[in-house]
Amino acid sequence: MPSVPMRSTTLDLSAPAFVADPYPFLAEERAQGPVAWHEASGMYLTFDHAAAGAVLRDRRLGRIWRDREPAAYLEPFNLLHRHQMMENEPPEHTRMRRLVSSAFNRGHVERLRPRVRELAAGLLAEVDPDGFDVIGQYAEPLPVLVIAELLGVPAALAPDLRDWSQAIVKMYEVAPSEAVVAAAVRAATDFAATVREVARERAADPRDDLVSDLVRGGGLSEDEVVASAVLLLNAGHEASVNVFGNGLAAMLRAGVRPPGDTADEVATCVEEMLRFDSALQLFERTATAEVEVAGVRVEPGRKIAALLGAANRDPAVFDDADTFRADRDPNPHLAFGAGVHFCLGAPLARMELVESLGHLLRTVPHLTLAAEPEPRGTFVLRGYHRVTVSGTMTNPTTSEGDR
Repeated sequence: MPSVPMRSTTLDLSAPAFVADPYPFLAEERAQGPVAWHEASGMYLTFDHAAAGAVLRDRRLGRIWRDREPAAYLEPFNLLHRHQMMENEPPEHTRMRRLVSSAFNRGHVERLRPRVRELAAGLLAEVDPDGFDVIGQYAEPLPVLVIAELLGVPAALAPDLRDWSQAIVKMYEVAPSEAVVAAAVRAATDFAATVREVARERAADPRDDLVSDLVRGGGLSEDEVVASAVLLLNAGHEASVNVFGNGLAAMLRAGVRPPGDTADEVATCVEEMLRFDSALQLFERTATAEVEVAGVRVEPGRKIAALLGAANRDPAVFDDADTFRADRDPNPHLAFGAGVHFCLGAPLARMELVESLGHLLRTVPHLTLAAEPEPRGTFVLRGYHRVTVSGTMTNPTTSEGDR
């Protein structure tokens, strides 16, 4: 079957108007076709759900890590990515994911649920309901404390972990500045040294945490243990914070709430938060063999990116796609990816989001936006620096999950 004529796009992924609200631009591109060549980034971009899903699931499209240049200077950053499962394909990916998944699924998510509730209650007890930053005072500290506890990293290091994570993930944006690169190198160096020290301590004295499980398994090198721990912290922290902030702002702007306060009803709303304003907007793959996506032939060695935010607003899949509907069901979004690289931490992220959103809405039931949210000004990882809210504080009622 011959491929369709290739179209190109001049979409500027760093333009302020696009970064502020990419969805009208993505809709215009989708109307012209599901795939386009993007000369500025040197890769193909997808604009609908079907094409993005194909990119994520086709095994001929892999995650092929290539060290960033200059390699010697960026070695601390490269080391953390070269040895993590997300940047490798089978059989290495299969080996690492099996070992990390086995450790991750050893009851750690449910073990942490009471702790999430405790942290949520404690954080909200410290805010002023007349006006508080739900990102800085609630959504941001909660997941990093949870991930630190999951891994076995001292809670006192939580502020450092948050800073390191934010510095590293800025490298994923389009054309990071010299200052961003330097900060990422410093963060990767300090981050790796901290996790390496914890890993060595757990090898000598195992505890009930994920790093102990990773070390105990014996199938991962020390570099792979460090890279896996950093991946889980970065992915878990950034996704949870940005999904919460983006989704809550969208929900409050729309003037809607979950249809009820049961865990299932809050979970349905969380899925819409994941879909409506995706925290991760772009996930790239490299063709290891010739492959067609939506009729467009992608040559070996070429990159193609699934634009997840565009996929999650595809009107062919989602009725009234540009409207936040807290009761949307079904909701086949691609916020956690698909295929072999489907987000390993999705169960933990979903649990955190359901518990933290439910507790917030029960504690501050008449929550409203008190100011215009302040965006981070990034596209690949989309989120807010600050979301100021206000409301009347009450004693939260018991959720279905607490009964």
